[in-house]
Amino acid sequence: MAEDESRISIAKTFRVKPKLRPTSNKATPTPESKFWKSFKIPKDIEFTPSKSVIYPITSIAFSPIAPHDFAATHSANISIFSGKTLEPKSTIASAFADSATSAAFRCDGKLLAAGDLTGTVHVFDAKSRTHLRRLKCHSAAARLVRYPRADDKFHLFSGGDDSVVKYWDVTTETCLFNLLGHKDYVRCGDASPVSDDMFASGSYDHKVRIWDVRVSNSGSVMELNHEKPVESVLYLPSGGLIATAGGNFVKIWDVIGGGKLLYSMESHNKTVTSLCIGKIGKESGEEAQQYRILSVSLDGYMKVFDYAKFKITHSMRFPNPLLSVGFSPDCSTRVIGTTNGTFYVGRRKTKLESDGPGDVVGLGDVEVDPERRVIRPTYFRYFHRGQNTKPSEGDYLITRPRKLKFAVHDKLLKKFRHKEALVAALSGKNTENVVAVMEELVARKKLLKCVSNLDEEELGLLLGFLQKYSTMPRYAGFLMRFTEKVVEMRADDIKSSDQLRGNIRNLKRDVEEEIRIQQSMQEIQGIISPMLRIAARR
Repeated sequence: MAEDESRISIAKTFRVKPKLRPTSNKATPTPESKFWKSFKIPKDIEFTPSKSVIYPITSIAFSPIAPHDFAATHSANISIFSGKTLEPKSTIASAFADSATSAAFRCDGKLLAAGDLTGTVHVFDAKSRTHLRRLKCHSAAARLVRYPRADDKFHLFSGGDDSVVKYWDVTTETCLFNLLGHKDYVRCGDASPVSDDMFASGSYDHKVRIWDVRVSNSGSVMELNHEKPVESVLYLPSGGLIATAGGNFVKIWDVIGGGKLLYSMESHNKTVTSLCIGKIGKESGEEAQQYRILSVSLDGYMKVFDYAKFKITHSMRFPNPLLSVGFSPDCSTRVIGTTNGTFYVGRRKTKLESDGPGDVVGLGDVEVDPERRVIRPTYFRYFHRGQNTKPSEGDYLITRPRKLKFAVHDKLLKKFRHKEALVAALSGKNTENVVAVMEELVARKKLLKCVSNLDEEELGLLLGFLQKYSTMPRYAGFLMRFTEKVVEMRADDIKSSDQLRGNIRNLKRDVEEEIRIQQSMQEIQGIISPMLRIAARR
């Protein structure tokens, strides 16, 4: 009797708590990881006009002028999206005789150029979609079209599968220079951020060539060997470094230092398809910004690379192979295009954006009513004033003890209704609580008695739980021994029920699979251990 009374007093004071068990060792997210994870995906936009045809998103280009609309090429279309709402604004379709490639905005955002697979370069008015120019000079697909980045509004350069890079005067539709040197398809390129006369092109001949139209007669001014077919070339903001992508790695080159290779990043498992520049730090326009390289690959990963420290700072997995990537100049929008026509659009919420009624408004914008400053005793707020005030250093803070909240199984354990407590925990579907209740019943020496009193439906609930979690490493030490006891005690009931026999068959299958996995891991360990010992001796 005394023992029962002591247990009642304990049950009134304490709840059943799960034991601390080993969990997966997840690294604490860094501030930069939090920044990139803040780009939420509001929706997936799919371009699948026909169920039997899927059009890849071959390029993404942001307008340099606010609100930074972006254009995407897919099939024989260019779709233009609003930088504010991310909704489609317009589509340019009738101008292309074949699939569109490589869209690019002019420095003032008023013109949009793109190539197509017929070798033609098209120039459009970005606002009205008027077809202004048609530059026909490539004998094969025009895969590269770029405007100079700074103030030049009259020229652009293009590259095609005919291995030729061309420099155009857009106003007269004249090809000023045919830049020769590549020996395979020219698929990518970028304009220098510090000079309107310099740009780079990348080819499937593994070479990246840097051109200066002021000395065009002497060929390229520099040649870089990427050693793989080049899929993307990117000038970094300083103008002295170039990033190239091809194969499953990205390389950083020092152009000012004569084309010296600074670093090779090999974190992707498949071909890297596109690069772009991203910025982190404070809001756009402030000095604390830092630049990052964003790379996407056919392995479905987007990697963020800090080229100042030569390390990967963030990685994100997407369900489809990735083909193109773009990042808005105001650091608010990230767009990724895939091979199956899907967009992954991430929008980061800035401090300047409104949230509705909860926005903080400057007092200079709102006229404050003097009557509302006085809190009278008739107001509800009068009796709650000061509750949110933080205590000072010399104050004594007395907290009211919190009332313990008992779960259903805790209340039943307090009343010594052991079987009902076990069933309630199983019905709650919280694994840790179920195991904690079982361990408490073991301490009370009542667990096996509860099992013997379970009816067929409750026994099926227990066997279903054991089948699901007995092979989980966190609980296997306790649950496997308990499972043996349950099967031994209720063998006759299990034989007479098809449902219970099914649970046992599933449990047997899972145990055999776990044994097979453990044997495979031991074999792998036996192979690796000698290698590690040899490496340690060296």
